[in-house]
Amino acid sequence: MREAAGGLPRQFWWLWTSTLVNRLGGFVVTFLALYLTVQRGYSASYAGLVAGLFGLGGAAGAVLGGVLADRVGRRSTMLAAQLGAAATTALLGLVHHPAAIALVAAAVGLTSNASRPAVQAIIADVVPAADRVRAYSLNYWAINIGFGVSSAAAGFIASAGYLWLFLGDAFSTVVCALVVYVRVRESLPAAADTGAPAASRAHARQSTQAARTVRTAPAGPRTATRLVDVLRDQRFMVMVLCTFLLGSVMQQGNSTLAVDMGAHGLSSRQFGLAAAVNGVVIVILQLPVTRLLRGRSSASLLAIGSLVLSWGLGLTAFAGTFGLYALTVAVWTLGEIMHAPASMSVVSDLAPATARGRYQGVYSLAWSAATFAGPLLGGLAYDRLGRDAVWAGCALVGTAAATGYYLLLRVRAAASPAPLPPAATADVPADGTADGTADVLPAALPDASAGAREEPVTG
Repeated sequence: MREAAGGLPRQFWWLWTSTLVNRLGGFVVTFLALYLTVQRGYSASYAGLVAGLFGLGGAAGAVLGGVLADRVGRRSTMLAAQLGAAATTALLGLVHHPAAIALVAAAVGLTSNASRPAVQAIIADVVPAADRVRAYSLNYWAINIGFGVSSAAAGFIASAGYLWLFLGDAFSTVVCALVVYVRVRESLPAAADTGAPAASRAHARQSTQAARTVRTAPAGPRTATRLVDVLRDQRFMVMVLCTFLLGSVMQQGNSTLAVDMGAHGLSSRQFGLAAAVNGVVIVILQLPVTRLLRGRSSASLLAIGSLVLSWGLGLTAFAGTFGLYALTVAVWTLGEIMHAPASMSVVSDLAPATARGRYQGVYSLAWSAATFAGPLLGGLAYDRLGRDAVWAGCALVGTAAATGYYLLLRVRAAASPAPLPPAATADVPADGTADGTADVLPAALPDASAGAREEPVTG
């Protein structure tokens, strides 16, 4: 535990605490469909429409939150989004008109998702590059612990009245905002850092620690990174495309898997138990797997994680009993454990320091799009081509995503400049590289960068 969680800045642990508190009270999303169909008596089609609007609001919130995190600050964006999420969540439990429910659900999606790019950007700001995969793993661990506990508790709370689910969710979000307000500091870098890629600055910091005499050449005029600049970053957008492909594959575990289990005569309760395997495996194995894979290159983590996830879902073609379905869920969850933290770390490395919010927002947009496209395409393929085509397609599409990740990141790693010798005094451009080529993503930085940590605490 000390090796997996020790040595990270205190600022990170307060952010981790706020994430855990927020997820412990995340009741509404899990039970929204049941609330609409059972409590309010609406049709399954209407519940699906509300879920779609919630996702659409979340997609808009990811981009908006990313832009605001870079413009007004990470902390301010988090506070505004969390207070807005608390207000809209409570309101959702009070409105009754179908149009009002749909509108407020979209607002809940927007406000609840707007804080995520800011959270991911703060982690990148305060955690050294060599420790980011570990930090994102711990944050992902907190999300899944909170999700598991809230899902179990929500059933008991709903028995006392669904309104308590909405009020409890809103209360936990307010507590989360309070933790952020009291303990989390603003981490948005100065505007002077706008043009320098994060990975290049990390390389420069290592050189500075070794030599203490590295001189910086004059830099030309730089302009702030705009959202359109992020969309024009071809290498980053290739990663976004790979993430969309893998996300669409992953969504089959939330949608088509239930249909397939039902076709084999298994109950909704058994599907719930099989789905719970995902959270249990993450909670138990996230830290050990993170420790085991520490120091591996980002290219390897994303490629292997994508392969294990997609081929694990592909194994569903051979499942027909509850035990086999649960086994396939356990397999593809291992791929999720490897992929999720590494991907968020890579996005942070690809982005200029003051544009991390925008980059994380566009990256989150890929997942939001996959949440919409994945179930739709999976359902159409299942009806028209059959179950074998769906699960074989998962394996093939996931393999394409893995190949894209590996080639993209290996190319960038190959372009990485060698570290400067300890006595180096050569001029280094302002972007932090030895030859001015910039835009470099190191596969894995050595643990020596831990010297730059502030306020270390043990796990």
